[in-house]
Amino acid sequence: MTADDSYDRLDDDDFPAYTMGRAAEMLGTTQGFLRAIGEARLITPLRSKGGHRRYSRYQLRIAARARELVDQGTPIEAACRIIILEDQLEEARRINAEYRRAAESGKPTAAS
Repeated sequence: MTADDSYDRLDDDDFPAYTMGRAAEMLGTTQGFLRAIGEARLITPLRSKGGHRRYSRYQLRIAARARELVDQGTPIEAACRIIILEDQLEEARRINAEYRRAAESGKPTAAS
């Protein structure tokens, strides 16, 4: 990938554009917090060629939600589980809406 290619990817929510230090700074948290939510498997940062953690904007949004819950007094492990369950619920709602639309139109769904 050339430097020009990486500039094109900056609009990609999944592109790992942020170092751990920058991610922690943006979230107003510590690098230890980011390591902790990684250990809890809430997010899995990608690694640079040198082995350094790199975070995407999508991962930073998840980390920000975790920080919000922790700031409210929720233990990190519980906050991570809550976020995972919220994500699963959203996915189930999306699938249900797709089935509902298909049933109303009489067409088969991609999920079936």
